[in-house]
Amino acid sequence: MPAPKRKPAAAAPSAPVANTRASKLEKLGLRTDIDLVLHLPLRYEDETEVVAIQQAGMMGASVAQVEGLVTACDIQYRPRRQLVVTIADDSGQLVMRFLNFYGSQTKQLAVGTRVRARGEIRHGFFGAEVVHPNYKVVLEGAPLPDVLTPVYPAGEGLSQTFLRKAIADAMRDIEWRDTLSPAQLAVQQLMPFENAVRLLHNPPPEVDEHALEDRSHPAWVRMKFDELLAQQLSLKRAQVARRAKNARALPVVGKLSAAFLGTLPFTLTKAQQRVVAEISADLRASFPMQRLLQGDVGSGKTVVAALAAAQAIDSGYQAVLMAPTEILADQHFRKIAAWMEPLGVRVAWLTGSLKKKEKLAAQAMIESGEAQLVIGTHALIQDSVQFAKLGLVIVDEQHRFGVGQRLALRNKTVSENGGNDSVQNTTAVVPHQLMMSATPIPRTLAMTYYADLEISVIDELPPGRTPIVTRAVDQSRRDEVIARVHAAVQDGRQAYWVCPLIEESEALQLQTATETYAMLVEALPDLRIGLVHGRLKQAEKQEVMDAFSAGACHVLVATTVIEVGVDVPNASLMVIEHAERFGLSQLHQLRGRVGRGSAASVCLLLYQSPLGYIAKQRLMTMRETTDGFEIARRDLEIRGPGEFLGARQSGQAMLRFADLATDQWLVDRARDLAHTLLQDPTPANQATVSTHLARWLGGREDFLKV
Repeated sequence: MPAPKRKPAAAAPSAPVANTRASKLEKLGLRTDIDLVLHLPLRYEDETEVVAIQQAGMMGASVAQVEGLVTACDIQYRPRRQLVVTIADDSGQLVMRFLNFYGSQTKQLAVGTRVRARGEIRHGFFGAEVVHPNYKVVLEGAPLPDVLTPVYPAGEGLSQTFLRKAIADAMRDIEWRDTLSPAQLAVQQLMPFENAVRLLHNPPPEVDEHALEDRSHPAWVRMKFDELLAQQLSLKRAQVARRAKNARALPVVGKLSAAFLGTLPFTLTKAQQRVVAEISADLRASFPMQRLLQGDVGSGKTVVAALAAAQAIDSGYQAVLMAPTEILADQHFRKIAAWMEPLGVRVAWLTGSLKKKEKLAAQAMIESGEAQLVIGTHALIQDSVQFAKLGLVIVDEQHRFGVGQRLALRNKTVSENGGNDSVQNTTAVVPHQLMMSATPIPRTLAMTYYADLEISVIDELPPGRTPIVTRAVDQSRRDEVIARVHAAVQDGRQAYWVCPLIEESEALQLQTATETYAMLVEALPDLRIGLVHGRLKQAEKQEVMDAFSAGACHVLVATTVIEVGVDVPNASLMVIEHAERFGLSQLHQLRGRVGRGSAASVCLLLYQSPLGYIAKQRLMTMRETTDGFEIARRDLEIRGPGEFLGARQSGQAMLRFADLATDQWLVDRARDLAHTLLQDPTPANQATVSTHLARWLGGREDFLKV
């Protein structure tokens, strides 16, 4: 069974119009006929019945469709400019009110025109009326639709009429052959593909509308299954393809690794030892490692990453660590350089804020191989950065980087002769890749989106960490919170005060970092207050951070630039302003800045009443648990997968139809069938895989591979 051709979507007759519409369709990801066919409705409108105007007026505030002749069409100016059109049938009359309208509508809706209108009909001052109804001019006796009318996701300049026609044309032209065999459909208890798609685009009036709306109808189940199957097939094929690539085996756990472990002032936890062994075994392989290292805030991921880098260096290769912010990159640089440089390792530092001369010096060290370990930010993926012998790529907070950015760093490969080979070379060697995240990924999400990765979990915190007490406090008690900050400093401790914005926003009216800083300086004149936010120059940020780390600054007012990477054991109090505006993952990350020393630590969540349902759920979760995995599980329930995946999805469509909260049973089935299809190399199975992936992913598979 050959893979279907992804025929370009049909164009409208006029070239300029066709080009404009094609561009707008492309913004929705609709480039081919099959893209259009799989552009499924958001909801449906029932236009299969017309009711008398009098009956519609008696139905209360409900949606109904009526038909009548225009008896009046006027532009009125009080209380504002609006088009008021009256239509009538034998039972009564209805006012259609348009607050936004085109001048041509007055001609289109001239007196005597027959109109069919649908909308929410209410009783106004002058009787039954409907505001901005959907309407069409019809001839007397014009037939009614015999199916529900689909309403599609649409972009600016794309009418429902155009989308319906484009989708209908595409459905006429595509190859409908099912990608699954009758036997597979029977085992999975699925509808045939064509039957499911045609029903979803044109459901008959007798269909169970509730099942369509909550996507439990068998037609929706088929779409969800197919989508999940395509994703699982792609991820598993990516894993197989990765194992077929060449990587430099990094087998030596030698003098550097031993010396590094010997100089550490602490002993690795059992969880860290287990994870180090998993990574070390991967690095010995001749195909590229692709491992996600998960660990809760403060679990000790940095030392694990440093040990992986030591193995690469021991084996004669370079390692690079990329972090999403300069503050986090700087924390890594200071900590790891302090460990490694006394052992003779040359560590290079490269970020966008360096002066040109410093950048050129760092790039020269990297290209010559003099720099054995490189730490930095996005500056590492610039074309001017070339590695001599890159063996290991470490990406921290990987969900904050786009897929293209991670690809760019990974593709700075080495060739068999040791030279850089980011250009075409059949002997290219792909570096091993270790990705780190302090946002634990729930099992459901890991199975669905990270099936191409091996996953290591540090599920144990180092001994000596004190539990963090979390309290939610209404903003009306701000004075008590300020007093608590003062008391903590008097006891020799330090505090963070985190705000969501830098300057006043009329839209949100949130307490800002600059205002809070001024308020605390006035309220606590005997304390030294620091301020750090994203708009400061890096040197200014670093000066404030250094003062706070050294204890010269008592209270640090900050935006979320300190969300990750800041490690000040003496800080024992965290105040989060407008906590209701933060996501659970971010709140947990921020809270993790305290509790890093031996002192009892407290996190105060300042909130503005009244709280919405989701905000209440978040704050309740933060009060009840400090377990990052439990928080991640609840966050998935509250928010869905987007927050965990972040920029990973750039270039890859999110699951459009399946819902991980309700469709786990389908994930399991799709994963099992994908495994079966890929394990059996018969032509029929391979054709099924190719056809199914072509239908659902087209050329978008590359973004699933990093």
